[in-house]
Amino acid sequence: MFVGREEQLEQLDDLWRKNVASLVTCRGRRRIGKSTLIEEFARRSRVRFLKVEGLPPEEGVDNETQLKAFADQLSEQMGREIAQPTDWFAAFAILNECISPKAKTVVLIDEISWMGKFDPTFSAQLKYAWDNRFAKKSRLIVVLCGSVSSWINEKILKSKGFVGRPSLNLIVPELSIGESRAFWSMRKGGAKIASSEILDVLSITGGVPKYLECIDPTVSANENVRRLCFTRGGLLVDEFEDIFNDALDENQAVRKKILEALVNGPMDVARIAEMCSLEPNGHLSANLESLEAAGFIAKDVGLNPLNGKKAKAATYRICDNYTRFYLKYIEPEKDLIKRGAYGFLSIDQLSGWNTILGLQFESLVYNNLVPIMKLLNLERTLLTSAAPFRQNKTQRSEACQIDLLLQTRHTLYVIEIKRREQIGEEVVCEVKGKFDKFKVRKGMSVIPVLVYSGNLSCRVLADGYFARVISAEDLIGCES
Repeated sequence: MFVGREEQLEQLDDLWRKNVASLVTCRGRRRIGKSTLIEEFARRSRVRFLKVEGLPPEEGVDNETQLKAFADQLSEQMGREIAQPTDWFAAFAILNECISPKAKTVVLIDEISWMGKFDPTFSAQLKYAWDNRFAKKSRLIVVLCGSVSSWINEKILKSKGFVGRPSLNLIVPELSIGESRAFWSMRKGGAKIASSEILDVLSITGGVPKYLECIDPTVSANENVRRLCFTRGGLLVDEFEDIFNDALDENQAVRKKILEALVNGPMDVARIAEMCSLEPNGHLSANLESLEAAGFIAKDVGLNPLNGKKAKAATYRICDNYTRFYLKYIEPEKDLIKRGAYGFLSIDQLSGWNTILGLQFESLVYNNLVPIMKLLNLERTLLTSAAPFRQNKTQRSEACQIDLLLQTRHTLYVIEIKRREQIGEEVVCEVKGKFDKFKVRKGMSVIPVLVYSGNLSCRVLADGYFARVISAEDLIGCES
């Protein structure tokens, strides 16, 4: 099965219209399906496909081991024996010989950060191979993927040697809520799955294809969560340590401390530094950048609606639902889980779940911005900013928090995000209170929007305060 990714597939397909070779970097969270996407692209293009993959940096793996694996993989795909190269200069020369100059070909160099881990000249040798070999083949697309996104960022995207060479920097996001529903419906033979069940599962897994594959759509969300998260040997019991260690190869203790600080909500750099007993300097910024590149956190810097300028202080939040759920609920109980002694009954009985559920639903909404824009009829509208907004208290203004603020040149969409069992008229009072404090520049229209999951009081709709009310069912049914 393959669902979604149409935007990324279209971006890749556009490269065939060029008359020169293309170098592509492909980044995204572990388990997000980067390699599967490239394989699907090659399949749909009906072209020749070659893939070489670095070995995980385990004990006993060194540069020679990586070179041997490189040759062995090419041997298997070419159907002939290929001798182990002595270095990466020779390895890339061998790869070049395997690529026909006449046939359209996609080459995936996967787990490139692992492949080049043991040789400091690796990226320089790759750059030479691109300039002098691969780039001369006009019907070739070379894709660089890696678990350590920061490696691609530093060694390729920010490297002076590779300036101007990548044709596309592909970011692979989570599947949207609607795509996740379609994924499960295909597996369940088209049977309808309750929206509450879909949201409960996605509040824990996010739209990560690998996790969705392991969901049994014929049983309840509670049973899936029990089996995957709280049963000895469950996929998500130890998954965090695997993806965290793979994606971040240094400063792991500090970076995990940052994630733990963000579990209960977003913070600015000063607050993160205070919570983690760190200096708010370049080292902290570098760690935040690495966590962002690996897909664990997101940085929000919107425009200030009062002056139209970039907000002075960025905020950071956990954008990966599984990461927050693991740190909050799985890790503290891991010893009991591994002994088979943790008695999980239901998601609702988890301590503080209603508060965390709100954060998880907000994260889903942020990660589904395209469907939100479509439901607001903004697909063809230029957004100048899309981010949560916090107005700090000053002598002239009171503090207020906007869950999501979409800005165009002349309009502000103030989006309130709620997930509660019962949502009554108090939500109107809450947003009206925010509007009383909210400061915007002259000439801007301000439109209140409610995005919700739960039982919405008919009085909220009858009140007519919200210009647009978007339900979870709307999101689930929306084609992204």
